Amino acid sequence: MPVENRSHPEIINSDGLKARVVTRTPLLDSDDPDEKRREILQYFHDSFTLYESLFECLGSDEAFYRRANRLRQPLIFYYGHTSVFFINKLNVAGLIDERIDPRLESMLAVGVDEMSWDDLNEDNYDWPTPSEVKAYRDKTREIVDRFIRECDFSLPIDWKNPMWIVLMGIEHERIHLETSSILMRELPIDMVVPHSMWGDICRDHGVAPENTLIAVQGGKVELGKSKKNQLYGWDNEYGYNAETVESFKASKYLVSNAEMLGFIEAGGYQNQKFWTEEGNGWLEFSKAEHPAYWVKNGDKYQLRTMLEVIDMPWNWPAEINYLEAKAFCNWKSDQTGTHIRMPTEAEWTQMRNKLDSDQPYWDVAPGNLNLEHEFSPCPVDRHEFHDGFFDLIGNLWQWTETPIDGYNGFEVHPTYDDFSTPTFDGKHNLFKGGCWISTGNYAIKDSRYAFRRHFFQYSGLRYVEATPLPEPEVNVYETDQMVAKYIEFHYGENPVASINVPNFQVACVEEVLKYLDGRSQKKALDIGCAAGRTSFELAKHFGHVDGLDFSVRLIEAPSSLQKSGIQRYVAVDEGDLNLYREIDLADFPDYEEVKNKISFMQGDACNLVDKFDNYDLVFAGNLIDRLYDPEKFLRLIKDRINVGGLLVLASPYTWSEEYTPRDKWLGGFKAQTGESFTTLEGIENVLSPEFKLVGTPVDIPFVFRETSRKFQYDVSELTVWEKLE
Repeated sequence: MPVENRSHPEIINSDGLKARVVTRTPLLDSDDPDEKRREILQYFHDSFTLYESLFECLGSDEAFYRRANRLRQPLIFYYGHTSVFFINKLNVAGLIDERIDPRLESMLAVGVDEMSWDDLNEDNYDWPTPSEVKAYRDKTREIVDRFIRECDFSLPIDWKNPMWIVLMGIEHERIHLETSSILMRELPIDMVVPHSMWGDICRDHGVAPENTLIAVQGGKVELGKSKKNQLYGWDNEYGYNAETVESFKASKYLVSNAEMLGFIEAGGYQNQKFWTEEGNGWLEFSKAEHPAYWVKNGDKYQLRTMLEVIDMPWNWPAEINYLEAKAFCNWKSDQTGTHIRMPTEAEWTQMRNKLDSDQPYWDVAPGNLNLEHEFSPCPVDRHEFHDGFFDLIGNLWQWTETPIDGYNGFEVHPTYDDFSTPTFDGKHNLFKGGCWISTGNYAIKDSRYAFRRHFFQYSGLRYVEATPLPEPEVNVYETDQMVAKYIEFHYGENPVASINVPNFQVACVEEVLKYLDGRSQKKALDIGCAAGRTSFELAKHFGHVDGLDFSVRLIEAPSSLQKSGIQRYVAVDEGDLNLYREIDLADFPDYEEVKNKISFMQGDACNLVDKFDNYDLVFAGNLIDRLYDPEKFLRLIKDRINVGGLLVLASPYTWSEEYTPRDKWLGGFKAQTGESFTTLEGIENVLSPEFKLVGTPVDIPFVFRETSRKFQYDVSELTVWEKLE
């Protein structure tokens, strides 16, 4: 059925007149800065007005405070959140020094990401009234309008450009245009009212077409975009990954409500075998027996839209979360005897690459997208994309099997440092393609959005018949501060530029190299390896290195770096403020070549198992004064070193009963004779006569970072001991 093209949807403005609004994200460059300023100004006002029009669908003040979804905030939060975001980010970026209402700017700033059923937040807030929020929004509109008109900027607009922060606020509000509309359809139906625009939904209902599979040729897929891209992007869109996907088959249509009904009638919601462990947990919590927006009315189903309950449109796509999509795929696999799953991000991109055009370049959206066709989902066989596929973009978002992660080269934008990083946790999956209400950045090819797997959006499923996938590897940000500090200590740059302190692990190995000439270099042990930097350095010179540490949490860091090549961590800036950092193995000379020569394992230095033996070198860096029985360690390790091999000890000798009982200290006390007894003397007593000190002790300083302005400066004494015949 032909539909009207609404490439610029109409809304009723404050004068009661119809006005067309811009929903396409602007280009970041042009030949005319004044024209670009006018374009961004219109884009801002259109976004602000479009967002406010959505809240006109609420029938009373009570609707603003009703918690439509118990895992999310009430709508009063989202009504104010997007305007607070503008003010907060412009202040964070140092572009304005103006505040409107510090109370609202605190209350309405944080709390967007949906919770899990096991971390419900029952806090009660003294929420503002809708009129208070509207007054705040009016003041925000004035401030941002003035800023756009008066700020100095140059073209092209990049991360450091003041207009970038304006676009950040606009695109952020367009995200919440979509998420807030979802929450409205979860309110009781009597809390919403008809609306001239938002109630203008698709009325085309009918029999759903039978779904079939279409072959897709595999190949190399390049993901990510450069900083020179002409369109605004969130930080997770930048960088570069390349994957080779095998040929696969994909469903011609999105899964329709009729196709989903087959899963329901087969008892899919009751059969635990189709659901993941997480899925079964969600089922127990939600008591779901069908998709969330289906309404059971006797023996019939209806569908709740944002403002109505309508007869079930069986030919519309089914709106489901990832857990339901996964269960459906498992059921489909069981039915067909083939492997059915969701596509990966790369597989979806392989299909999407068949179309060159993108928003904002197209004349008309080639799918139910960008508010250009419908104000709701529509039949799955209305918008053909290419090669027989329908709705590859638009209508509903399409879940993928890919947990979101940063591409290679990912950087956090300093003004919005917690946009992406909290989702790099293995619990948020990407969906692609946009939906009918996706506008701005939401509707471009490169957009990457991810939600928790139990989250409801305008999201559905296109399934593929393809090879099984390995368990996903997720490189999460290490937030354990003890572990993060060691990662920083081992791999971070010198934290105090005014103090010329080289990397401690590198400096130690450089000192050790002076003693290796003519000695066997087959096997080394890095005991107390912590984050593993010394192990990598030793692997450049030894045939094999065992890296051992008592802490399993610490061992996970170098193991992850060895396996994935990237390790992320959170460093404390000041107070509750954090810095998001990433180290890449490729940035360290020769580490990629030697990484497979290292075995990282958990072990107790004072109770080593027999397999740790026959070493040509043992390195114990800053270890002995942290052991519960350092003498036991020294006596044990003597027998694990080959004749002519070396034992290297480095320690600041900071003895403390917190780690080592007083009677186990090797030195640092007065002997019975009343003379001072040093740790070096104690070590020599334990190691003699099997070992002798070679060379002279060397002081090696190191700096341990606490925060951006607090550092611990220490000096470790390095000694080298040779095992004798």
